[in-house]
Amino acid sequence: MVDRIIFVCTVLLAAVYLWATSKIPTLALGDPLGPKAFPQMLGIGLLIAAGMLLAEILRARRNQTPEQAAPPQKLGSHHAVILAIVGLTAAYIFAFERLGYMISTAIYLLILTCWFNRGRWLMNVLTSVLFAVISYLVFAKVLDVNLARGVLPF
Repeated sequence: MVDRIIFVCTVLLAAVYLWATSKIPTLALGDPLGPKAFPQMLGIGLLIAAGMLLAEILRARRNQTPEQAAPPQKLGSHHAVILAIVGLTAAYIFAFERLGYMISTAIYLLILTCWFNRGRWLMNVLTSVLFAVISYLVFAKVLDVNLARGVLPF
């Protein structure tokens, strides 16, 4: 049941994301691919991931024998985790401009990794900070993408 909900949410997210990327204005001058290419590739990647999940769902259903069939799962135990992640993501979006990409991303990832990878503090801190710094350097310095600076001077 949960996998079907994830599938539907992924398809809806991809559809909204692709619709939003279609609203990005295209300039007559400059790069022939324009500013839409990378966001559209991400949206298509989301649709491909949803298709792979659907294939896995169908394969599992086809290979399941009647005695293996489990009663439908209830989502009650997962509601708190889902709501917490939605709330954390909303806080991340709110803090993004104010704190900047690196700080808000590092904090967001640290909270998530500490929740899902409990007790591994060094690994969680290193993963969160290194991902934020390396992804910032790749986007800001290599790809020349302007990311929110926030409180940091660079």
